Amino acid sequence: MQWRQFVMDLDALDPGIVEDAFLRLGAHSVTLSDAGDDPVLEPGPGETPLWSNTRVTGLLSGDTDVAAFSNALTAELGIDRLPLHHIEDLADRDWEREWLKDFGAMRFGERLWICPTGDTVDAENAVVVDLDPGLAFGTGTHPTTAMCLEWLDGLELAGKKLLDYGCGSGVLAIAALKLGCRSATAMDIDPQAITATQQNAVHNQVNQTLRVTGSPSGIQGEFDVVVANILAGPLVQFADSITSLLAGGGILALSGVLCEQADEVMQAYRPWIEFDKPVFREQDGQIWSRLTGLKRLDD
Repeated sequence: MQWRQFVMDLDALDPGIVEDAFLRLGAHSVTLSDAGDDPVLEPGPGETPLWSNTRVTGLLSGDTDVAAFSNALTAELGIDRLPLHHIEDLADRDWEREWLKDFGAMRFGERLWICPTGDTVDAENAVVVDLDPGLAFGTGTHPTTAMCLEWLDGLELAGKKLLDYGCGSGVLAIAALKLGCRSATAMDIDPQAITATQQNAVHNQVNQTLRVTGSPSGIQGEFDVVVANILAGPLVQFADSITSLLAGGGILALSGVLCEQADEVMQAYRPWIEFDKPVFREQDGQIWSRLTGLKRLDD
């Protein structure tokens, strides 16, 4: 099947109204992206921030009458003229597999591998998580996820309970279960993350030992290991509640933290946590941190 993309600057239009209009008029999918150079690095919990110059892209069937679509969209939005827009014709491809052509099996630490569908791992003693890119962040390609996966690979997890706070795709919780955890809980406030985690758990046959919840209030009990790969702002904001979920003597890992934010984040947790030396990794001009430590037994 041939496809077309209708690409339009959002300008001052409401993104929700525009998205609904695209879908009502037959778009197969709608994507919002940055039309300028204005990265959003630090959204608050539950927020969906947009760029100051946002672009909307609707995926249309190749036989769509673009002129008719433009006229109908103008009428739907109640405006005299559409903002700057253009059409892109796309060749017939399996777009998910096209994305995957540059995403092969990746090793983290000594044993742990993340492997997309259609790829295999022949390494001796390999622990394999089968995971394709999907609805939510977290395939191991970002340095914060990679550092957490490497950390998990180096732990003795047999018989332990783990909490993945802000689970995204669920990759960390699923990896921990495959590395020997007795049980794990994955929490994320994003419904797409919950869907992705549940699907990935079934695909990896760990759904019987993985509990998935969409709210911090759904987390039950204490954990031997807590990993929170989110962002510095919410890590600081929820330091008390996150550490309250970790048993005395338990192990904590925090990531999603830029190097210049590391001291502030560690300071928020120091009443409860004895930190190891931070680990840093650079990618695309940014340096990210992984902060690990033990919860004091008297807390």
